[in-house]
Amino acid sequence: MKIIFAGTPEFAVPSLQMLIASGHEICAVYTQPDRPSGRGRQLHPTPVKAVALAAGLPVFQPLTLKTDEDLQQLIALNADLMVVVAYGMILTQAVLDVPQLGCINVHGSVLPRWRGAAPIQRALMAGDEKTGVTIMKIVRKLDAGDMLHKEELDISDTDTSHDLYIKLADLGAVGLAKVLTQLENSTLHAEPQDETLVTYAEKLSKAEAVIDWTESADVISRKIRGLNPWPVAETTYQGQVLRIWQAEVVPETTASPLKDWQSYSAGVVKCMDKQFDVATGQGVLRLLEVQLPNGKRMPAQAFLNAHAANGVTLG
Repeated sequence: MKIIFAGTPEFAVPSLQMLIASGHEICAVYTQPDRPSGRGRQLHPTPVKAVALAAGLPVFQPLTLKTDEDLQQLIALNADLMVVVAYGMILTQAVLDVPQLGCINVHGSVLPRWRGAAPIQRALMAGDEKTGVTIMKIVRKLDAGDMLHKEELDISDTDTSHDLYIKLADLGAVGLAKVLTQLENSTLHAEPQDETLVTYAEKLSKAEAVIDWTESADVISRKIRGLNPWPVAETTYQGQVLRIWQAEVVPETTASPLKDWQSYSAGVVKCMDKQFDVATGQGVLRLLEVQLPNGKRMPAQAFLNAHAANGVTLG
């Protein structure tokens, strides 16, 4: 098949690499314009652009796909299919109508659960036991197209959003390969989404990063994992922002006698056996990796070596 690929971040790279190795003709790669990053604010290519250029593929980086010039360029490619993976641009109906077989998308959730901008993070923060990817037809309504294929993945107690991002990026390429084969064999079955099961994954905000220690240790742990690597959960330690990169719930059987912890207010730190334990609204949370302003991420034990945290109230 003759395919247009549209994607931007690392999440899209495994799918592009799979297409390059598949033998399909990639007639063009669309990605977001280069943007400044790093201390020098120099322009850097998107991860997808870097892979595409290395493979000798033509790359297009329009600011929008809404101009007549952009549309005519797409039409001239005469593509059978457009594959979209985290492109970062809403496609108009005119664009969706260009490829003969339409446009399909690799989405990081098991639809219809978690349509929207942050499906990986929301699944973690909600305590879902499973996540996955859905390959779907693209329609104008957000993530509402018919489902073509699903790949599922168990969420572990230690997974962060970053961990799942990597796993699902690879899983998306697996699912996409299966869909392309079914398209070629005319065996593809499209399944409409059940609108009664839809949930929305709203975009993350920095305001969500602040920890409420009156919540349970389990809820806070999921929040910390869901907000890693951005915006990173945070609290205050003696007037300074303390970012928390990793933490775990302390099983009640291993915590200092539960009756002892019940006398501690939420947010109070208790250090026993060089552990950075914090009382919550329900249960005990053990901090594993933290960071102070202008400092590096460090193991909690290294932090305790330099700070007398026992008895301090966080937040």
